[in-house]
Amino acid sequence: MVKHTDPDMTLLKMPSLKAVKSFVAAAKYQSFTRAAEALCVTQAAISRQIRELETYLGVALFKRVGRAVELTEAGAIFFDAAQMSFVNISQAAERIRSRNAGKRMLTLCCSHAFSALWLSARLPALFSQNPDIDLNLITTQNFLSMEPGVRPDIYITKMAKIQDGYRSYPLFHDVIYPVCTPAYQEAHPELATLKGLRDGGLLNLSPYGRSQVAEHVDWGVWLAYHNIDIGERAHDSPHVLNANDYNLVVSMALNDQGVALGWNHLVTALIEQGRLVRPMAEEMVLTESLHYLTIREDREADDACCRVRDWLLGQFDGYPFPAATQLHR
Repeated sequence: MVKHTDPDMTLLKMPSLKAVKSFVAAAKYQSFTRAAEALCVTQAAISRQIRELETYLGVALFKRVGRAVELTEAGAIFFDAAQMSFVNISQAAERIRSRNAGKRMLTLCCSHAFSALWLSARLPALFSQNPDIDLNLITTQNFLSMEPGVRPDIYITKMAKIQDGYRSYPLFHDVIYPVCTPAYQEAHPELATLKGLRDGGLLNLSPYGRSQVAEHVDWGVWLAYHNIDIGERAHDSPHVLNANDYNLVVSMALNDQGVALGWNHLVTALIEQGRLVRPMAEEMVLTESLHYLTIREDREADDACCRVRDWLLGQFDGYPFPAATQLHR
């Protein structure tokens, strides 16, 4: 006798996943045309799938604003759930695929500057020592607002506690000092004094649009720490350029366009290579705050994750903090 299975009403009531995928792409790009390009289909196919979904739900999901489209209130509610579901499915599929391929995929989250100026040059060594590990790198300025469904295995950040379920290892204090190219230093001998530095061409890191998690240090703060008022700059002083992108600030310093503040862990390699120099010995040490390596507690029994954690901790030996392996909850 054949035993019949009752219909699964949850699955039967689900809208077409193909239609939901088209909806998520259109919502993400705010354009049916760009969604079609991203999914390698025609715009007509995207429009048809979204009409099918709107008919199924009985509500409009988009409203037109010029050439773009915006989510309606109902569309925003559905997008949050659909986006999270697709991220979860994608991550699970990637984990399975990587295991089948004999490799373990780990997600590391850090700032743009840390990724470009510290991590990128060290990745070949990490992969050489751990050939069975692949890395999914996420860069952000705001560690408190990750996309729905994204839960990195490891963070490098200035936050002692990001969220529940993570354990933090303190790494080092910030040490901040002026840097410029050897050519720029030679052309501007006045940089040997604090007042001469104040009146020189300054490349400044501004806080606008950046994460407000950590304290902000710019030229005004750094000079005040050394009892120099930036407001007393001479009227005929060169430019002060403000940018909220630290990679851009360093790039301009490397192109002889002024003096930047160098965060020790980000500019040490450039100094060792002779591309940047310290025009004076003065520095600022932020002893009240630390950088942290933060790892998911449910990954601390995972061999691959522990190896990446230990490798990263080892890279910070000798940095200005005495006990990098001490735990902090």
